[in-house]
Amino acid sequence: MTTGEGMAGLREVKAALRDRMRTVRSVIPEAERARRSEVVARSLLALPEASDARRVFTVLSFGSELSTAPAIAAFRERGVRVAVPVLDEDRMEAVDMPPGAALVPTPYGAMEPAERVRVPAEEIDLVVAPGLAFDRAGRRLGYGGGYFDAFLPRLRPGCPVVGVCFAEQLVDDVPAGPHDRAVDVVVTDRHVIRPPVENPHL
Repeated sequence: MTTGEGMAGLREVKAALRDRMRTVRSVIPEAERARRSEVVARSLLALPEASDARRVFTVLSFGSELSTAPAIAAFRERGVRVAVPVLDEDRMEAVDMPPGAALVPTPYGAMEPAERVRVPAEEIDLVVAPGLAFDRAGRRLGYGGGYFDAFLPRLRPGCPVVGVCFAEQLVDDVPAGPHDRAVDVVVTDRHVIRPPVENPHL
């Protein structure tokens, strides 16, 4: 069991890595971020996990994040339906985002569909997970709210989770606690990484 002191230390280490990764990401020129986001989208769409997906759950990226727009467009060209997250009080939910959906800003900076049509988690075939950092074991550093990790156990068994980021966001070791869920694949603009099956964090 993780002690309170240990959890406090873990939070501090995570916070420091978040700050460092935000800086690393922000210095990538905007045009370069756009180009490399296209590269990630192509690699993502080429994964076996994406071949039969009919409903994909991803985020609407903003700021200096890797853009999910190219992947969303490519999935839609295949006829794949897209769902995105919204926060409903203290819980993250998936809602439908059809082409041309009206979007409204959220308090934390991202956009979300103006009309919230809920998508049951068990209908999702593939999750494209954001993150500030990933490692080769599939461990993911999120933004600290815990919403994403709390949502993942509600997926159907075997639903693949793919982490996406810029190559600079791949680090040697992401600090993880007992509730942190690793991803099944990590895709950057330079790598496609499949963590070992015996990964204890899966």
